[in-house]
Amino acid sequence: MILEVAILNIKQGLTREFEASFKEASRIIASMKGYIKHELQSCMENDHQYILLVHWETLEDHTVGFRESQPYQEWKALLHHYYDPFPTVEHYELVQLDR
Repeated sequence: MILEVAILNIKQGLTREFEASFKEASRIIASMKGYIKHELQSCMENDHQYILLVHWETLEDHTVGFRESQPYQEWKALLHHYYDPFPTVEHYELVQLDR
């Protein structure tokens, strides 16, 4: 399983609109192959900052399957105009710690 992590900085004064658009966009991402779950959390210290966490079965499910799909174009149209600056997206995998 892969965890996609993105810090989203939303343009001042647009957080409510962003949240409404994200609710709609959530249906898009949830329909994709390899999608497991996602969550959006708001930052307590910065009211215009969020973190998006998406669990995927594989890295390619996100980087190829989602990002190269037509539904991604809809996602992009719904959300990308809210970001300033555009977010960096990174991927993580669980570290197995033996006891």
